[in-house]
Amino acid sequence: MDIVYTLWLRNMKRYLRSKSRIVGSIAMPLFFLVFLGFGLNSVVQLPGLGGTNYIQFLIPGMVAMSVLFTSVFSGVQIIWDKQFGFLKETLVAPISRLEIMVGQTVGGATTAFIQGVIILVVSLFVGLQISSIPGFLIAFGFMALIGIAFTAFGIAIASKMEDMTGFQLIMNFVVFPIFGLSGALFPISSLPAVVAPITLLDPLTYGVEGIRYGLTGVSQINPLLSLAVLGGFTVAVTVIGAYLFRKIQV
Repeated sequence: MDIVYTLWLRNMKRYLRSKSRIVGSIAMPLFFLVFLGFGLNSVVQLPGLGGTNYIQFLIPGMVAMSVLFTSVFSGVQIIWDKQFGFLKETLVAPISRLEIMVGQTVGGATTAFIQGVIILVVSLFVGLQISSIPGFLIAFGFMALIGIAFTAFGIAIASKMEDMTGFQLIMNFVVFPIFGLSGALFPISSLPAVVAPITLLDPLTYGVEGIRYGLTGVSQINPLLSLAVLGGFTVAVTVIGAYLFRKIQV
């Protein structure tokens, strides 16, 4: 466990020292939240969601967005460590690669969780109405699952790549559809019949709906189903990420 803690601490120190990274990671969610939220709040109607206004509906999606982008792009650190030799030095140490992967995953997921909490705190000043304290804990649980799942996903992709620019291009190509189809910006119940099944195949959909249930008490998917699907996805992608990381070549 010492190596897991050490790598987690390294991730945290790098994160806290990079003020531009913190600001950059919350800029887009804040832009959507403030401009899209206030711009459409008076004109968008959300039938079947218990009278939730658009800002209230949008906040869980922006929290999930912040966690998603931060966690996925933490995989860049694997490529960075490859290029500068740190990963090679770590891999030749008398420790298992599984411990290294777990340490990187926990570190990336923690920074992603913090980014989500920042958006959540800001949301309190732009319209978030607290439904219950247990609801916050539910939202935190789903945020943690999203962070772990997509950090492991990013590490899995980074394990097979050498070029940092290529990684960012591929992840942008993958991440934006995942976010766009998650129901973060619009109710999934309003989608055309052709698109709705695709949305339900998106694991982030269940994370967004889980956070939405925790913060607003309203969800279009049963929260237990959301927990089961997202939990299963987290376990599966973590196992795959660990397998690919064990095969990594430096």
